[in-house]
Amino acid sequence: MFFLDDRLLFPNVENADKEGLLAVGGNLSPERLILAYRNGIFPWFNEESPILWWSPDPRMVLFPDEVKISKSMRQLMKNSPFRITWNTKFKQVLQECSSIDRKDQNGTWITDEMKWAYLRLHKMGIAKSLEVWENDLLVGGLYGVDLGHVFCGESMFSSVSNASKYAFIHLAKELEKQGYKVIDCQVYNSHLASLGAREIPRKNFIALLNDTELITNKESDQN
Repeated sequence: MFFLDDRLLFPNVENADKEGLLAVGGNLSPERLILAYRNGIFPWFNEESPILWWSPDPRMVLFPDEVKISKSMRQLMKNSPFRITWNTKFKQVLQECSSIDRKDQNGTWITDEMKWAYLRLHKMGIAKSLEVWENDLLVGGLYGVDLGHVFCGESMFSSVSNASKYAFIHLAKELEKQGYKVIDCQVYNSHLASLGAREIPRKNFIALLNDTELITNKESDQN
């Protein structure tokens, strides 16, 4: 186990354990968070634990052009009661995501410390949100860290049926237009799998982060 101090560094992700845990400690400064995301590492911990840093293998991702849209969702998007905004209510989306009751989880991993850290990243233009509105009511949304060619999704919420799916599909479609390589979904999630996300080897995800050509055929990601 690697214990971080005030130095701005992380061990190689190959040193993560079988669950993906790489390091403990350090802080959530903007500089450390940016370094982490650029190297395929993210923080995930609860209020009772120290800061834990993860880099799982395999990695759950969505290639934007692979997003799956069901027939019912296509109909909803065609005749939608929703409208989308970008980066207008980041703090509110963050708060809504932290308030979700999650199965088999006591409390929230989006602690006050995490909120403060991502609000700082948002002010720097790195953490971004997408909001879903029904009339004048915020009913869904998501937020994440934007690396310019990879969007690292952190969390999403929905207070009405299909609002989070609507947000995620719009995110994928917009990032596809902008030429983004991948949306990082971190670890397996059946909801995101139903939308087209899948697991790839960590080394391939790192290559995408580094914008290298280790893997050029998506089909080989499954090997």
